[in-house]
Amino acid sequence: MNKKLSDPRHQRRRKIIKTLFAGSFDHLAGRKTNPDDEEAKSISKQQKFIDRHIVQAASRWPLERINRIDLAILRLAIWELCFQKKEPPKVIIDEAVELAKEFGGENSPSFVNGVLGTIYEQCQNK
Repeated sequence: MNKKLSDPRHQRRRKIIKTLFAGSFDHLAGRKTNPDDEEAKSISKQQKFIDRHIVQAASRWPLERINRIDLAILRLAIWELCFQKKEPPKVIIDEAVELAKEFGGENSPSFVNGVLGTIYEQCQNK
């Protein structure tokens, strides 16, 4: 078995990604969602802030055009980078890329890596 798949931190992130992904469909349908997961709730509360970072870093991609699973991965990673700050940025970005490989499309890993790299650089320069 892949070591990463058995890692409890990876499993926690997978659960959050799934919750955020499902919530994105409720949001489009105009339904308010209140995730059961505390971390997903925290991410949802900070979503406007997080989405502003995504829009700035991926200026050629309006939020509506970004794959929903990529958006969920980016939201989690940016929340971890900017709010949680429990792990080194390189670990957070690497984990987000791995999740993009697992759940996203062919271009997801490079897209997620590029957006997070840009956001990390911006944070370092502030």
